[in-house]
Amino acid sequence: MGTDGTDEKPTADAADWKAEAMRSESTAVDLLSLFPPGSRIDSDGVLVVGGCRLDDVAAEFGTPAIVVAEDALVDRAREYLSAFRSRWPRSDVAFASKSFPCTAVQRVMVAEGLHLDVAGGGEILTAVKAGADPGRLVLHGNAKTDEELEIALRHGLGLVVVDNFDDIDRLERIVPRGRRQRCLVRVIPGVEAATHASQATGHAGSKFGLLPDDAREAMARIGRSARLALDGVHTHVGSQLLNVEQLAAAVEPIAKLGTFDTYDLGGGLGVRYTYDEHPPTVDDYAEAMTTQARAVLPEGSRIIVEPGRSMVAASACTVYRVTTVKRGTVTHVAVDGGMGDNLEVSLTGQRFEAALVDRVGGAGETVTVVGRHCESGDQLVDAVALRDPVVGDLLALPVTGAYCYTMSNQYNGARRVPVIFARDGKARLVVRRDTWDDLLSRDVD
Repeated sequence: MGTDGTDEKPTADAADWKAEAMRSESTAVDLLSLFPPGSRIDSDGVLVVGGCRLDDVAAEFGTPAIVVAEDALVDRAREYLSAFRSRWPRSDVAFASKSFPCTAVQRVMVAEGLHLDVAGGGEILTAVKAGADPGRLVLHGNAKTDEELEIALRHGLGLVVVDNFDDIDRLERIVPRGRRQRCLVRVIPGVEAATHASQATGHAGSKFGLLPDDAREAMARIGRSARLALDGVHTHVGSQLLNVEQLAAAVEPIAKLGTFDTYDLGGGLGVRYTYDEHPPTVDDYAEAMTTQARAVLPEGSRIIVEPGRSMVAASACTVYRVTTVKRGTVTHVAVDGGMGDNLEVSLTGQRFEAALVDRVGGAGETVTVVGRHCESGDQLVDAVALRDPVVGDLLALPVTGAYCYTMSNQYNGARRVPVIFARDGKARLVVRRDTWDDLLSRDVD
């Protein structure tokens, strides 16, 4: 606005206007680079993902909603397999299904030849429903229950990762006589990860896995067991790591534990959530891991990697509707979702960017995007430039394909969000939104 409250633009010379136009164009390009590959702005200025206009998707399925570019999932799965098998032929990629545990996503991974990493009975059953071969599942968990292990055994899971001595006790009691369950022992590598404290798993005090001396004892116990068989070892450094050297540093500690058939190197590769992040590529990651493997692992051994976040995060965005614009010391733009569909900000301090669906980029006022829930920490983006936001606008957050659906919840009576696959201009519902009846369905008194 002009100084008199009108909509006149301030006076500026041609050079100033050209510079502003270049900044606006750059911002739009930067924003698009965070949305799923192939996203674009159409001739009406509307953001298009998977060939579908996001305003059309919102009109059909409502908001908030997670929109997944299906081709991005396919391409990423193929990229991972190619990157590792071209460097280490006997390698497998196991999608960490906790990052997006729905059958539609897992069907894509299974169709592309990936194994699945599961944690808990629910993830086992989701994988089986998605058509996964149980023999290609890897079961994790630091607190596995008898029931979960019974589900795993009933379905014939390929590998169980032993996280502690109690896992061995349970398995020896539950595995039927005459059968041997293949196992990996999870080893704490002693690598300090440069990530949020809640995402670091490779340090000596981690709740996951065993320190090397304890791991050796676990291996000896498995070796003496008539019901268990040791396939190898597993390790994991942490999540959202932007340094491949840290990831590769975990290979040598497990190599020192002996010669095995299988070395599961975990996952953890980080992704780009904001303009100022520059994560390694999948090729960078594969090169670092296999270079270290060639240096210290037995030739011909099998390696497994378990990408989750880096497999699915960039494939999706979440679409919200603006419900309130409150201007004051800070301009708060409130949307119809929040920590009910995105806990990453509250749990890990993860930063996101945002764009209005029909006004991507350009000069705008700096606002804070907040959610609808009764927590001051329910904040999606702390500072982002939006062009004249008003009630009713559609707003999209990119890079929400990992852990947002996973941790969606019913706080304040929110209905959990739907998931929509978009491909070649066609949108289809793969996970429905909760109904109001769903919210009450588990109350029995």
